[in-house]
Amino acid sequence: MIRSLHIQNYALIEQLDISFEPGFSVITGETGAGKSIMLGALALLLGQRADTKAIRQGAAKCVIEAHYDLSCTPFNNFFQQNGLDYDEDCIMRREVYASGKSRSFINDTPVQLSLMKALGDKLIDIHSQHQNLMLDNEGFQLDVLDILAHHNDILHDYRQLYRLWTDAKKALHILKEDAKRNKADEDYVRFQLNQLQEAQLQVDEQETLEQEEEVLNHAEDIKSALFQSVQMLDGDEHSLLHAIKESYSSLHNISKVYPAAGELADRLDSSFIELKDIVDEIASKEDEVEFNPQRLEEVTERLNTIYTLEKKHHVDSVSDLLDIQDSFEKRLENITSSDDQIAEMMKKCDLYHEELLKLAGKLTKNRGNAAQQVERCMEKSLIPLGMPHIRFKVEVEPRKEPDANGMDSVRFLFSANKNGVLQDIANVASGGEISRVMLSLKAMLADESRFSTIIFDEIDTGVSGEIAARMAGMMHDMATSSLDRDSQEGHQVICITHLPQIAAKGKVHYKVYKKDNEHETVSQIQRLTPEERVEEIAHMLSGENMTEAALQNARELLKV
Repeated sequence: MIRSLHIQNYALIEQLDISFEPGFSVITGETGAGKSIMLGALALLLGQRADTKAIRQGAAKCVIEAHYDLSCTPFNNFFQQNGLDYDEDCIMRREVYASGKSRSFINDTPVQLSLMKALGDKLIDIHSQHQNLMLDNEGFQLDVLDILAHHNDILHDYRQLYRLWTDAKKALHILKEDAKRNKADEDYVRFQLNQLQEAQLQVDEQETLEQEEEVLNHAEDIKSALFQSVQMLDGDEHSLLHAIKESYSSLHNISKVYPAAGELADRLDSSFIELKDIVDEIASKEDEVEFNPQRLEEVTERLNTIYTLEKKHHVDSVSDLLDIQDSFEKRLENITSSDDQIAEMMKKCDLYHEELLKLAGKLTKNRGNAAQQVERCMEKSLIPLGMPHIRFKVEVEPRKEPDANGMDSVRFLFSANKNGVLQDIANVASGGEISRVMLSLKAMLADESRFSTIIFDEIDTGVSGEIAARMAGMMHDMATSSLDRDSQEGHQVICITHLPQIAAKGKVHYKVYKKDNEHETVSQIQRLTPEERVEEIAHMLSGENMTEAALQNARELLKV
């Protein structure tokens, strides 16, 4: 439950600190005093989108902080799974800056707003006036049945299987579309693939052929240059090798009398050996090179084939052509095997669908039982609220195809008159009737709900007098009903109200009011003492001019 709330620089609130108690509490105040501002601030802690316009004028940021008592609710796993320090006194804080930025904290650890919302959704249920419109929402109606059906595990398994089924259907659709498109292109793909396969391309052949073509085109020049090199180094006339050999002999002959000549002779001998090896290699290369017009034609033709394919496919290497060939092979393989793939995926879809229908059947059965429970409980709770001839029916009809929540279509049908025709509740119920129906639903779900704190924002719209008192009694009972069958702790119920009959039922009474100073108007809240409470309820009964009769009536309502 929420223990305290701190608000700073939010709308008309400069600074507000309020402590809350277990049980049933009420908040009253004149219209526009700031009751809804408090709910707006609390909604920020529950993940609502921040609006910089809500920051108090002239302030750099607003801060909202709440302390929650988690001692009666098992949240250890949530904190552990999200890497948060667990403490039974949980602190949630939201800071919104005038620049538009905002920061969120859980127990002083910065967190994503989505995580704060996930935690807030588990802690507090705020029923505002516009939520009465949810009564006509099929999703809300289905949630009511699911809470009472206690089949979260089945619903979780169903939704996982539903995702698998829808994913498989999407994959099947893509396979069919691809097969249709590919089969239209099969002749084209096969022709392109055959052309590439017939070319029998090799990874490095283009570079090798281009080099060979250069040699063949310049064979005569190359052969002539090699021949001249051999003649200059080892020809019949002016042979460099012969001169080196003669020089070696001359130096060697004087090496005994002139040792330095021996070293020079050895160096010349090494040079002779190296040059002789070079001459032999040049001669070998000369023998290899020959002008071969036929081979040149073959190389040129092969290169033209490669260049033509590269130009056609907008690439500049044989490697790229081989990649394209591989893609065509895979595409053709997919075309030829698409029927098998489609058949396999259809089989998978059918299997998922069959299992889905089994789980959907279990959900339908449980929801049918829950629907009967809702009908009994609603009639039982609404009759004391001034609807003696109430008829409330939950219609559960089958859908043609499964959706994310099963195969059930749910409608809440309602008639407040004895012989009235049952119709969708939102179409025939008045504002006051909808308020009573919503309160009855909340009361019915209270013991099933995961929420320990429930806040009602003017749930009493459209009612007054004795009916309002009975609604207050219902909220009081919600606050004292056990959340845990083995625990004496009840729900924390907070109601914002304009009705004295409801205000008088509260265990604790808070008043919101405006206070003017020289520069601005600010909202304040205070916990009323017993005597202040008498005066506040008297004002609610008689208006601005409080009378002794109003004070007496207030004491009677409060039983003091």
